[in-house]
Amino acid sequence: MLTKERNQDTLDIDKLDSLGIINKINNEDKKVALAVEKEKKNIAQAVDLIVNSLKNDGRLFYVGSGTSGKLGVMDASECPPTFGVKDSLVQGIISGGEEALSGWLEGTEDDQELAVNDLKEKNLTEQDVVVAITASGNTPYAIAAIEYAKQIGATNIALICNPEGELKNNCEQCICVDVGPEVIMGSTRMKAGTAQKMVLNMLSTASMIKLGKVYSNLMINVQPINKKLKRRVEKIVQLATDADEESILEVLEKCDYDAKLAIVMIEKECGVQEAKKFIKEKNGIINQSVL
Repeated sequence: MLTKERNQDTLDIDKLDSLGIINKINNEDKKVALAVEKEKKNIAQAVDLIVNSLKNDGRLFYVGSGTSGKLGVMDASECPPTFGVKDSLVQGIISGGEEALSGWLEGTEDDQELAVNDLKEKNLTEQDVVVAITASGNTPYAIAAIEYAKQIGATNIALICNPEGELKNNCEQCICVDVGPEVIMGSTRMKAGTAQKMVLNMLSTASMIKLGKVYSNLMINVQPINKKLKRRVEKIVQLATDADEESILEVLEKCDYDAKLAIVMIEKECGVQEAKKFIKEKNGIINQSVL
């Protein structure tokens, strides 16, 4: 198991000066992206499962304890401001709840009943997706979440960093990023945590792209809730259409600063209603091949 392995390359880390320590950590971090690369196909398959559920009115739940749970909550919390989705679409659940985000409630990771109750409180259905995040692949809280998801009929995905973890072959789709032993033995907040963050970025970002929240590489679902974000919407529309500032501002005023609508209006040279109809016909997905 990864938490029991000792890194032979960092045995002398306590003897080094600051730069030496940083070099050791940096050398280990370089291995993470390569480990993630080996799981590209499994990550892509997980994205397809997530997209299929979200297209059918499902929700995405990240479930975990400790560092894993915190990373899930963080990724979920970034989806609404980045992609303009409802807060309920992607949710992070950490054992111990909000108190565990700033405190130390690692004991809750052994509570299987808590995982079931947490998902019951969210009214988990067969339309939803549960992504259990656990470096060891053996955390009881995460395992219970997967088992309950399977019982309900929800899509279930595991994100682990241990090839010998129980969840490796006990879920619908497993992403196993084997990062090897940590710089400090058992400190899975380091390489394992970095790997999990990278994969979560991929899962949420790729899913949102496939759901039409991105045009080219632009965030077209940004909600213009303040002056800064209004300026960002203006910039996004300018980059997408290359229209002049006056035309962009005129169109944005007509469509309440909806970047996606504005892009269609400018590119199709049409009004708000026609643009809305076009977007609906494309199932909300516009890209450079349809405009």
